[in-house]
Amino acid sequence: MNFKEIRQQLHRMAEASNEEVRTSAFIRQQLEQFQPTKIISFPKGHHLLAEYDFGGSGKTVLLRADMDAVRVNETLKLPYTSENEGVSHKCGHDGHSTIMLRVAEMLHQQPLPKGRVLLLFQGAEETGEGARQILESGILDAYSIDCAYALHNIPAEPAGTIICRPGSFTCSVISCDIVLTGKTAHAAEPWNAVSPFPAAQRLTDFVLSLNQRDVHRDDFCVATLIEFRVGSQAYGVAAGDGVLRFTIRTREDAYLQQIISEIESRAKAAAAAENLQCEIRWIEYFAASNNAENAVKAIKECADQLHLTYQEKPIPFFWGEDFGLFTQHYLGALFGLGSGTAQPPLHHPDFDFPDEIVEAGARMFYALAGRGVNAHKHHGGTVSGKYLYLCRANPSWLQGRG
Repeated sequence: MNFKEIRQQLHRMAEASNEEVRTSAFIRQQLEQFQPTKIISFPKGHHLLAEYDFGGSGKTVLLRADMDAVRVNETLKLPYTSENEGVSHKCGHDGHSTIMLRVAEMLHQQPLPKGRVLLLFQGAEETGEGARQILESGILDAYSIDCAYALHNIPAEPAGTIICRPGSFTCSVISCDIVLTGKTAHAAEPWNAVSPFPAAQRLTDFVLSLNQRDVHRDDFCVATLIEFRVGSQAYGVAAGDGVLRFTIRTREDAYLQQIISEIESRAKAAAAAENLQCEIRWIEYFAASNNAENAVKAIKECADQLHLTYQEKPIPFFWGEDFGLFTQHYLGALFGLGSGTAQPPLHHPDFDFPDEIVEAGARMFYALAGRGVNAHKHHGGTVSGKYLYLCRANPSWLQGRG
């Protein structure tokens, strides 16, 4: 099976986050042909870690590919269309996993003179759960990881172009559910109800006032109202409950944490003023991908050596990427791989990963694995202080789909 066929087979078996059973089994089957030193499964999730140990005193490099699909209907008439209704690879993770399998073949055919390479196939990237599952397993603690890299295909950029920047490459993102509970009454006597509407309105006005679209500012924020619901379709009943849902995006985690604290404070105060109960849930957290300068330098130099066009992005991407949690724990970087100027946006029904960029992505990863990074490791700890802050200050934030 060639790599085009592999990518198309992965596309057929598209599985949503935390459901990547067939995908993981298929990737393991392909990996076994390329004889890694060992293949490790994880206690939670369907992630796989393929270790290539070449001995000697070389560096340990982690390379990550994601493998889950999104809940979008496949509308393209493809010979390899998704077999799972309502789920398809509209973010290109089928291509990312194929790139990493090609890297496995390259490491098998052209072993490095020394060092260790870890190929991580991650599930549950789309919900922001996978990186946490992997870090909390402790499996990576057995390795002294010097640097970590990942890529994401970037539509509307020339195919094969390498895109990167130091510092924040993708934003910190978190989603929020605020449930307000009061008391219903007969619609003829609404004054006997405890309505969530006044509190919901004030909270929505506050959250939307956080919007600051100048990404160069420290208080850059994109606050999006996802749902505003008060009551239900029961015409004889005055509303007594409500739900607000938002997504919040900032350039850095520190400001996101500040906003989390402010929203919680405002929500509790608004609920208390209206005699409401208030429940706040923080879900689907994506840490900012903080690219280390030396890692970005290595990416640029590898692109130049491979005669691939390199482009430095002036501002971060607004979307979140679960690899960000790894960059807060290990020195490393996330970079973009152009997937074509005519390619529809990520998550668009017409998106389909272009097979012709697999080789460019694999060559970049192989070059980075061989080169490593001449820099000190990130500070110690099992998870970053910022990550621990969110866990401890908001124990419910870890809830997510699946």
